[in-house]
Order: sequence, then structure tokens, then C-alpha cells
Amino acid sequence: MTGLQGAAAINLNTVEFKAFVPARDFVQSKAFYEALGFIIPWSDNDLAYVRHGDCAFLLQNFHEPAHTANFQMHMLVENVDDWHRHVVASGVAERFGVKVGPCEDQPWAMRDFVLFDPSGVLWRIAQNLPR
Repeated sequence: MTGLQGAAAINLNTVEFKAFVPARDFVQSKAFYEALGFIIPWSDNDLAYVRHGDCAFLLQNFHEPAHTANFQMHMLVENVDDWHRHVVASGVAERFGVKVGPCEDQPWAMRDFVLFDPSGVLWRIAQNLPR
């Protein structure tokens, strides 16, 4: 017998993972995500629960420049071209001074675009492509 064989059944089901996304200006970052259509059902002075549909992350009132500059999020969507049009139409690039890249097919079988939040966090918004 190895490890858990023969032991009483245990439940190791995982419910979800959440990243703690840094924010240089917490109020501005919350406004940015809301302008993109994310919902913030809960927030205090240090942390905000940010979600879109069934997906969520925790926005934290924390900024370490080296950490933030290297922080990336990946958001897998059903239609990346629709998301790109939505992001452009939202006006976040102009309102928050952020960069939105063009949609591109990647060699790793995804079509994606990049979006930087006001703190410099890089979001790669993508959809799977058939192989």
C-alpha cells in the first residue's frame, strides 16, 4: 500500500484559485476594472473582490514596482475579437492612459491581445484556436 491507499476517503476537490493583483492606485484600479464591466461585490481599504461572470481575482491595495512590472494575468474567453472591440469601445485606453494591443494569432494556438491596467499589470486576453 502506498500513501493514501486503504486510508479513509478524503476530499481534495478544489473550488477555485484567485490571484492577488497589485494596485498602485487602488481607487483608480477599481474604477478601471468597473469600466471594463467587472463587478466589485465587496471591497474594503486593502482588498477588493473583482469578478466577471464565474471568474474572479482579488485586487490588493499593494504596489511593489518590481513585482507589479512583472505581474501578468491570463483571461481565456470564448471570443477574443468581441472582447477586443469591447475594451476599445469602453475608452479605458484614453481614460486611464493604458495600452491595448491588437489581436494576434500566437504560435501556442491562441488568438490574443494585451491590455495593461493602470498599475502596469499585463493582461493577456485570449481564446483557443483549433490546432
